[in-house]
Formats: sequence, structure tokens, C-alpha cells
Amino acid sequence: MKNVVWTGTWVAERLGVELVGDERLSDLLGLALRRNPRRAHLLVSNVLGKHVPQSPSVVYGHGFALGRRVRELLGAEDAGAAVVLGYAETATGLGHCVADGVGLAPYLHSTRRPVPGVDTAGGFEESHSHATSHLLLPENPALLAGAGPLVLVDDEFSTGNTVLNTIRDLHARYPRDRYVVVALVDMRSAADLGRLAEFATEIGARVDLVTAARGTVNLPEGVLEKGQALVAEHETTEATRTTEATENTKTTENTKNTEPADSRPGHPGAARVELGWPRGLPDGGRHGFTPGQRIRLDAALPAMAARVAEALPEGARRVLVLGFEELMYAPLRLARELEQVVSAEVRYSTTTRSPVLALDDPGYAIRTRLVFPAHDDPDDGPGERYAYNVAGAGFDAVVAVVDSAADTPALHAPDGLLARLAEHTPSVLLAVVPSYVPARPSTERPSMLPEPLRGPAFSSYAPDEVGWLLQDLSDVTLEAPTEEREEAIQSGGAHYAESLPVEYQPSPQYQELFQTALGTSAARIAQAVGAVTELVLAERSPHPVLVSLARAGTPVGVLMRRWAQHRHGLDLPHYAVSIVRGRGIDANALRWLAAHHDPADVVFVDGWTGKGAITRELTEAIREFESAEGVTGFDPEIAVLADPGSCVRTYGTREDFLIPSACLNSTVSGLISRTVLRSDLVGEYDFHGAKFYRELAGSDVSVDFLDAVAAHFPDVADAACAQAKELLATDRTPTWEGWAAVERISEEYEIRDVNLVKPGVGETTRVLLRRVPWKILARAGAGTDLDHVRLLAQQRGVPVEEVDELPYTCVGLIHPKYTRGATGADGKAVTV
Repeated sequence: MKNVVWTGTWVAERLGVELVGDERLSDLLGLALRRNPRRAHLLVSNVLGKHVPQSPSVVYGHGFALGRRVRELLGAEDAGAAVVLGYAETATGLGHCVADGVGLAPYLHSTRRPVPGVDTAGGFEESHSHATSHLLLPENPALLAGAGPLVLVDDEFSTGNTVLNTIRDLHARYPRDRYVVVALVDMRSAADLGRLAEFATEIGARVDLVTAARGTVNLPEGVLEKGQALVAEHETTEATRTTEATENTKTTENTKNTEPADSRPGHPGAARVELGWPRGLPDGGRHGFTPGQRIRLDAALPAMAARVAEALPEGARRVLVLGFEELMYAPLRLARELEQVVSAEVRYSTTTRSPVLALDDPGYAIRTRLVFPAHDDPDDGPGERYAYNVAGAGFDAVVAVVDSAADTPALHAPDGLLARLAEHTPSVLLAVVPSYVPARPSTERPSMLPEPLRGPAFSSYAPDEVGWLLQDLSDVTLEAPTEEREEAIQSGGAHYAESLPVEYQPSPQYQELFQTALGTSAARIAQAVGAVTELVLAERSPHPVLVSLARAGTPVGVLMRRWAQHRHGLDLPHYAVSIVRGRGIDANALRWLAAHHDPADVVFVDGWTGKGAITRELTEAIREFESAEGVTGFDPEIAVLADPGSCVRTYGTREDFLIPSACLNSTVSGLISRTVLRSDLVGEYDFHGAKFYRELAGSDVSVDFLDAVAAHFPDVADAACAQAKELLATDRTPTWEGWAAVERISEEYEIRDVNLVKPGVGETTRVLLRRVPWKILARAGAGTDLDHVRLLAQQRGVPVEEVDELPYTCVGLIHPKYTRGATGADGKAVTV
């Protein structure tokens, strides 16, 4: 049995304070004293990462485990609808970790930092705290307005007053049926134990409590006065020692250091580490932190930790990552990542506003204290700030992580935090995370939207081929690992349009297959392009405005424009816009089109139909837009190259054959990514976003594809016109045969989610390139149209199952029971 002095012994012996409860309490908590008129003792957590430097894996693990318990309590469905709220400043990081454990829950923490221009969604007082006012400043006011459970996270649950005040305030604004209170320790007294149930009855909601340990603090009579006297006595002694030490230091400096201060070896300047923090990513949950933003952070952490590791001094054996007051989660995640890549022992803690007495005694929780002035221009004025248990801890390097609002002259001053740290460690590094401030919403819609983006500045297409009604997000890190995206999408925690898959770069074998497929199908595609364009000119408008749905529709739109020019001498306008399943078409793009063209001339273009989800999405989106805007005339009927699902009237063919542009991603689509729609990047009056992958120019075959198809226009002209004439005389009413087949497959394979069934050659290809595939269904006897599908399936270890009576050439099934374990370390799929 280990012989370690409990870090609450000193206080317990002198004040008669008794900590009773679970055996784990003494491991989780120590005791200290503070100057506070309401409560003299302080419970000091050993696993929170605030006052006591701790392994970041231990800190994160405790919070994440609590979140998992909340998820088990709520069940998957309610957990998917939950919102997590943490308390400033101590529990901001803990709340983040709980949100991660709940499973992609959005997160918000209270703050003591007012932010101009951000409306307050609530506030409350913390009765026992030295700094009481808490503000709730969500960027999205709807974050707290949902009906799902609200999970409230604090480091300790003592009287329960703070939590109950919060629930009471929020319940009056946003009533809901269920709350869950989460804390590392439940330290309520016997008198307080019944209050939670009484309160739940009072508001008519269920209130649960989840904690890591349970206990209570027995306080003898007069403990507050005794504690205050002890604090006063030891603070006087400490002040005397500090004054003597300061005078000795001044004398030494005056006699020994005559050179300029900046040249002295002990100068407290810190070496900066440029983290490369992702643009637009919030530094924490002050204004809300979404599941999609966590995915972005996860993807960026390895590179950021590598930069810190590279900056550490050679031979460093013990390293502290020191966060800053409410900025706890970002430094914690950075420290946890660093812990994985360096051989040094990594510890994590943060600075704090909380004044605590320091005593160098093994039975006392706060051994040392660094004091320095506030350096973030706080709203309540200047004051002291503290870092505990850092001095004398033997750290070879300290990495101070602050947000940019705190990177002020006060931070770098001779008495500032960096100088204080430099007195106790040979290496101080400074990493600054950009302070996130939500963009102020415009009170008026802008009178003019920006002009379309065009190549070569945006895309590898010629400027007259297409204008992109998008905003350029090329400088934003949006890519996330396929498995992370799939988990987020299927759990409902993040939308597929909030991130991008890592751009697939085909093997030489696959590129050769693409070229072979293009050679054999170019004439077939050219005929379908001619047929659908002739249909549009005959039925829709003699001078149509082609509007392709980015990005699969864009190559088809360019080819239709080329056909109209080749066959009829028409110079048709062509634009590309974003449509997102579940969120509709870009309304600002429609506004731009309505301002520059007759909506009746607009013809929406896509590559092919699958089960028809986008067809239905567009129809509903146009209806809502015209109702809201008072604009009429847009026809939601999509013109497509191929309609194997029988979902539209305007098509070139209903055969399900290989369209080579489905084989690749951006490198056959003008080097443009999938479109992105995320609230932190796309404002109310912005176009949806996309990236231009300029760095992939060496692999670009976008123009090669267009030229190869267009070269066959003269050869297929008569056949295409005859095909169009035949189609004009045919009943082309959609039968939605494809949708029925998808529903049947969903039931037969016990998937029970049609969104995980992707029919047709094009959609199957996308599953293999972007998602986590489960299996491929191939129509018996399908030939060369499936060569590339078979190759991709083989590379990813996905079984191909031949099926009779399949209306499509093939169908791709996304893994229906996705977890991180659904693919092995080699990225190959597994079967269930």
C-alpha cells in the first residue's frame, strides 16, 4: 500500500474539517484555504487540471467517462438531442470532455468575459464564488432552445445552489422535460440531499445526477472564522517572505547585471510556437462548440502538437502545458496529443482567478503560488491572477497557452505571467489561440451579392465555362478522416456538409482505368449530353440559363453548354450552385440568379439521379424560397445525363452506365471540393463555400474529360437529335422505381435508413471514395461499367454481391452499424 500523505491533512487537523464518503474521495480531492467571506476551505481536485498539474490523459479521461455514463443514462436517441453546458471558469474544460463522451453533443460554457455584439441568452449567480456573474453567450441563440435534455457540468456539486439557479433561469426561457447534472464529486450535506428531487417536482421535469464519487464535508462550529484567521496569519508571513525575496533579487540584479535586460540569459521572454490553429475554429465553448468543430479540432491536433514538440528544448524530461482561466479545453487537448508524441512526462493545469493560500507542506493541496497581474483586460478591472503548484515542480519547460485577447503587454511585462514562469523553468514557450468572436449579424440584407467565382482564380475551368455562386474556403482546414465523418453523420451529431472527406488520390492503376472507361464511354456520354440539351431547348426555354448542382452536375452543365454552342451557336450562361441534403439549395444563389436572369429560364442540371433525394430536396427548397421571397418562376425539375431511378422527366438516358466523372473527385470537377455549409463559415447572406485544390493541378483531368466527350459531338449529332425526338414523344412521367428499390433493399438488408443505400454506378463510386462502405450489390451480368467499382471494392476490402432483378447496375451500402471499429487499421471494411 502506498504511503502518501493526503493533501487535505493540514487543513483537516487545524480546522477539524472531515471528508467522509467514497474511498476514492481522498484520491480525487485535497483541501486548501482561501480568503472568502462565504467559505474558507476549498476542495482542490486532483483530476480537474486547474490547481494541480495532472496527466492530460487522466484529466480528459475523467470527463469523457462521465459523458459516457450520461449517454448510457439517456439512451442513444436522447443523447443525440442533448446539449451540454459547463461552468466558468473551473469546469469549462470538464464540460467539453463530458460533451465528447456524450457523443457529439454541442457544448456551451458560461463566461465572465462580456463580448460586445453578442446577445446574452441567460445568466446566473454563483453563491459561494469570489466572482459571481456568469453569462451565457451562444452564437446560435437556438442552441439552448431545443427540447432535448440539458446536461449541466460543474467540478463539484456541493449545495446545488448554482445548478438550481441555472436550471430555474433557463427553464423559464426554454422549458424542457429533462436535465442531467454532472460533477466529479457530489459533496452535498444531508440537509441538501432532498432539494434536487423537490426542485424537479417544482418545475415539472426530471433531474438526474451523475458523479464520479460521493461524500460530504463535515464542518465544526466556527470553522469559517478559524479558517479566515489561519489565512490572515499565513498570508502575513508569506508577504514578509515575498518582500525579503524581492529586495534580495533587486540587490543581486543591481550588483551583477549591468548589461541591457533583454540580453541577459534570465530574461523572461518566451519563445513563440505558431500552432497553425484552423481558421474560424472557436477556441472553446464560450459561444458554443459544435460536433463538426470538434472534428476539425481532432484533425488539426496532430500537426499542432508536432509544432510544440519540435519547439521543446532537447532532453526535456518534464513538461507543463499551462492553460489560461476559461481556456481549458484547447490546452488540454493539445497537452493530451503532446503526451502521445514526446518521451517527456507531460502535465496540464491552468491559471485561475481564484485566490488560494499556498503552503509548502505535503499535507496541503496548494504547495506554491505564482502571482501576476490579469493580462486580458478583464471587464471587472485589473487584479491578481494565479498559477498553483508550478513553482518548484521541476518542469524543464512550460508551454503557456492563451487566447489572443490575453496576448497583451501585461502578459509580457516584467511582473507578468511569462516572467514569473521563467523564474522557475529554463524554457518558456508561448502558444496563442485566436480568440473567437462571432460575426455580428447584419441587420439588413446586402443590396448586392458578390459576382460568381471563375477560373483560373477558382477552378481549372475556363472563365466562360462556368461561374461558381460559392465563396472560396480554400484556406480553411475542412478535411476530416472518413471514419470521424461517418461517426458524426450517422450519430446525428454533425451534418455531412460541415466537413470534407480527405481528397482521394487514385492509384496509377485506377487512373488507367479512368482513362480506359473514358475512351469506351465518351461517345455514349456525348449522345446523352446532346439528347438532354435538345430536350431542354425544346421544352424548357430557347435560351436557358444552365444552373448545375455543384459539383457532380458541373461537368454535365459545361458539356450541355458546349453542345448548345456546337449545334446551335448559342452562348448559354452557366452557373454552379450548392444544394445540401436536409438543408436545401443556397438561397443567396437563388437571389443572385433572380436578380440577373428570368427565373423561368433557369434549368437546374445534375449528373445523374440515384433514388431521387436531391430531386425532392430541390422541389421543397424552391417552394420554400418562393414562398418566403415572393419570387416565382423557378422550375425545380432537374435535367440529368442519366436517370436510372426514373425520378425526373428531362434526361439523356435512363440506363445506369459508367459516367467517368463519377470515378474521381475534384480532379475531374475543376479541382473544386464538395460544397460546405457551416454556420461559423457561412453567414446568413453568404454563398455556401467550397475549396479550390490548386495543389492537385498535376493530377487534374477536368478539361481532358470535357474535351474527350465534346470531340464526339459531330459523330453523335444525328443520333442525339433522333433520341431527343423519340423522348419528346414518350411518356416520361417519373415512376420512382429507384426509390421503391432502395426502400426494399433497406428493409431486406435490415439497414432501415434509406440514406445509407446509394443506388447507381455514380453513387456507389462515391460510397467507395468518401464513406465507410459495407458491401456492394451488383446486377448479375454487369460488365465493364463496374470495372472501377470492383477495383475500388478490392482495395478497400468490400464484398461485391451479385443480385438478380436489380433496377440499377449496382448499389453501394454504407456501413449501417458504424463505429470507429467498422474499419480496421488498414482502412478496409468489415462485415457484420
